[in-house]
Amino acid sequence: MREHKNLRAFTLADETVLLIYKATQSFPKQEMFGLTSQIRRAAISVPSNIVEGCARSTQSEYKRFLDIAYGSLKELHYQFGLAFRLGFIEQDMNKNCEPKIIETEKVLSALIRSMR
Repeated sequence: MREHKNLRAFTLADETVLLIYKATQSFPKQEMFGLTSQIRRAAISVPSNIVEGCARSTQSEYKRFLDIAYGSLKELHYQFGLAFRLGFIEQDMNKNCEPKIIETEKVLSALIRSMR
């Protein structure tokens, strides 16, 4: 069985979730069940799918969950950018989150490519 805590992709995804929760704390209340919920759900889906994939017994199942995690990460990237353009995210928070999301995408993508 694989240990998710040993994966750089998991560590980055976990750090991203923490940043996203901080960034979305100040979103307008009317967005609680809209963009706030969607962004948080996409963010938490990334490390959750990495963990679930690590628990799977076959390489193909593992890769499938990593692919799902990557899809959620791309969804998060779009939603975060949208929230920034809507003025829900301050410039300094964007400077913290955006590079972390991009780094996570690169590392997770490289992990997936290494399995081909």
